[in-house]
Amino acid sequence: MKGAIFMELRVLRYFLAIAREQGITRAAEALHITQPTLSRQIAELEEELGVQLFDRSGRRIQLTDEGILFRRRAMEILDLVNRTREEMTQQDELIEGTVSIGCGVLRAFQDLAQIIARFREIHPHVHFEIYTGNADDVQQRIDQGLLDLALFIEPVASEPYNYVRFPGKERYGVLLPADSPLAEKEAVTVDDLAGLPLIVPSRAKVHSEVANWLSRAKQPVDIPFTSNLSTNASMLVAAHMAVAIVAMGSQPYADPARLTLRPLSPELSDTALLAWRRQQPYPRAVTKFIEFAQQEIPKIAEA
Repeated sequence: MKGAIFMELRVLRYFLAIAREQGITRAAEALHITQPTLSRQIAELEEELGVQLFDRSGRRIQLTDEGILFRRRAMEILDLVNRTREEMTQQDELIEGTVSIGCGVLRAFQDLAQIIARFREIHPHVHFEIYTGNADDVQQRIDQGLLDLALFIEPVASEPYNYVRFPGKERYGVLLPADSPLAEKEAVTVDDLAGLPLIVPSRAKVHSEVANWLSRAKQPVDIPFTSNLSTNASMLVAAHMAVAIVAMGSQPYADPARLTLRPLSPELSDTALLAWRRQQPYPRAVTKFIEFAQQEIPKIAEA
């Protein structure tokens, strides 16, 4: 039975070659088989179908009406067979292992999570280790070989890495107690923060960007706190000890009864990228995921 199936697919290809070349001789040359063999195969096909597929009365062989219909169906069948073979080959390519990814709490991780989910549909035996830390910590770990990939928010020294940049922006905002008067505003300006104790990111490069944004203030700003992760900062905010400048994507599940997040105006934003070490040999599972991520990240619609 298996041989018969392959015979039928081969004959379909023979038929399409004749339809394309409009002649037995040219088709036989293209297929690298003899003309009598090709003629016999097509005659047997027509006999099996009970219809005439070609009009052989002219100088060139032309498809009959039945042949035109059969050509369309033959092309559909072969296209389905090819796609099925590719899918089965991909599924049968058993890839196992672990991919370790370091990241902060960012909006881009929501996109990365969807990419990981799609990858695991294809390679369910690959496991993922997610390490959460600030960018400096994550960078140190990837440089030491303790992590395979890192989700960074720029600015970051990208020279040691290959990377793919996520569409969209990582916007910064102010995390406020829900009962703060600033919670009524659509966006918060630097002068709105005058006199309020602030929590700002401790990462040097982001701290510098935030400080530059705060330099627009007409009055000196009060910064009694720095924090490397916004989760602990949010507890200080909820306790009415300060307000925090944070990446807005770091608060996807903030309790609206206790906390409110408002964007900064003028906008302060950075981009996120998925990075891995240059010229670094990786296990097969990691290499496959990198290739997959490079294909999928550019497809993400910009927010």
